[in-house]
Amino acid sequence: MAKKSREALREEDKRPITKNTLKKLVGIFRFLAPYKFTFIIGLICLMLSSIMLMAFPFFAGKLLDVASGKEVPYFNSINTIALVLLGILVVQSIFSFTRVYTFAIVSEKSLADVRNTIYKKIIWLPITFFDNRRVGELTSRITSDVAILQDTFTTTFAELIRQVLTLTIGIGVIFYFAPKLTVFMLLTFPAIILLALFFGKAIRNFSRQVQDKLAEANVIVEESLQAITVVKAFTNEWFEIERYKKALNSVVDVALRSARYRGLFISFVIFALFGGIVAVVWYGATLVQSGEITIGDLLSFVLYTTFIGGSIAGLGDIYAQIQRSIGASERILEIIDQTDEQEPVASTLKLHGDIDFRNVNFAYPSRPDYQVLRGLDFSIKAGEKVALVGQSGSGKSTIINLLMRFYPLQQGSINVDGLAHVSYNLTSYRSNVGIVPQEVILFGGTIQENIAYGKPGASEAQIIQAARKANAYEFIERFPDGLNTMVGERGVKLSGGQRQRIAIARAILRDPSILILDEATSSLDAESEVLVQEALEKLMEGRTTLIIAHRLSTIRKVDRIFVIRDGQLAETGSHTELSQQQNGIYSNLLKLQLQ
Repeated sequence: MAKKSREALREEDKRPITKNTLKKLVGIFRFLAPYKFTFIIGLICLMLSSIMLMAFPFFAGKLLDVASGKEVPYFNSINTIALVLLGILVVQSIFSFTRVYTFAIVSEKSLADVRNTIYKKIIWLPITFFDNRRVGELTSRITSDVAILQDTFTTTFAELIRQVLTLTIGIGVIFYFAPKLTVFMLLTFPAIILLALFFGKAIRNFSRQVQDKLAEANVIVEESLQAITVVKAFTNEWFEIERYKKALNSVVDVALRSARYRGLFISFVIFALFGGIVAVVWYGATLVQSGEITIGDLLSFVLYTTFIGGSIAGLGDIYAQIQRSIGASERILEIIDQTDEQEPVASTLKLHGDIDFRNVNFAYPSRPDYQVLRGLDFSIKAGEKVALVGQSGSGKSTIINLLMRFYPLQQGSINVDGLAHVSYNLTSYRSNVGIVPQEVILFGGTIQENIAYGKPGASEAQIIQAARKANAYEFIERFPDGLNTMVGERGVKLSGGQRQRIAIARAILRDPSILILDEATSSLDAESEVLVQEALEKLMEGRTTLIIAHRLSTIRKVDRIFVIRDGQLAETGSHTELSQQQNGIYSNLLKLQLQ
């Protein structure tokens, strides 16, 4: 707990705790509802263990009184009081164990629910949500922010109740035993608290500076490692080493300044703590001499004062942790409260594949001032193979994004099989579309799992059949583990051609009505290209196919070619027709690629 309190708070976590910000934290506590009875048991055990612990100073004082010859009602034997103290510790230990275990049950199960809810929400969010957010930021919501809440559920909440009980009971008891000594002790608190706040603010500022400097140093490491080939090509190893060394020197300078303040703060705390104890014991001793209190009362008072001081010191850590928890809750609820794409499960849908774009205009939400598509019109018949050709930024990928319903249509209409494409259930609609991208990303499982991703629950026979059609089963059989071969993270253990054929097998297994190919052979060697092209031709049979073409030599056999320029359909026709046009866009592009 103490360690975490010294971590630099985020800027958004430094706001004062208010009624509105607390509502965010309370909103997360709804995940505790399924485990409320277990939580209540833990809460009761927490209160009882705290109360039992507060009885310890009282009986310790009585033990000293009996030992010094004082008469104590009901407890005139040292052994009796010692047994009572032992009983208190045993019972308190049982309550503490039960509290820790029950809170752990509630915490682990409820936070698993939080993580599952966040992930489920993220998976169902539209593409527009991801345009403005980094993957690392979203991963942090599931990991770092939930970890902060785990500390809150298991430690912070329990400590807050414990400290409040300790302060309430402790101050009440010492006022009852020694009102004069209590007032004297409380008068020392304001000066200690003010100085602690001063040092605490300075240390937090320095901690933030250290984190900032360390982040700058980490950027250097990331940049140099990501561009390691460039570093080595320019023989700049020593330059990067010196650059990182300078950044580390800045970290050390700020860290040492922070250490000076921490050293002063620790010295002050030790002086204030033991100085306060000496002052209280001195004044208490004068009261013992005057007969106003007993030596046992003084011992009880000192122990209670130690408990109270520890509680006050712990409240600062608790406040900082609550601030973090509120910030984490806000960031988590920001995701959970997003509107997602999930729709009720619909009946099985099988499209024919007729596609019709009419007067489609579109600008990406991130660049609303730039119109990517401008009054685009075209029709594709079911089973037709069409290639989309154009310069980078002409709108080819945007056509696919709109057809896939990754972005909402802003103006115009897109019909599939005569109906608005948005009228179909989203999941059912997308299940009729298959994509083979240029850069295939496989998941870090087996080949079988990656092919089956196109149709979860497919039998091994279906997977093998799809692999054969994709010209993939031949290389799969050569692996010792066959279909159970691990592909590695993002499929790094397979070559580019092998990954492409796995992606084609996945699309074949999906059996889509509409197929989208993003120039699946553009980055392959000649041998792999032949195998992949054969597999693609089998895949395209009887399906409406849209091909984003980068190399025009691969689209000679398509039915029609759409040349897109500035978001409009500039030319349309077969390869033969367009290549024969004088000064046509397609013919000029073809000439450039043949040079």
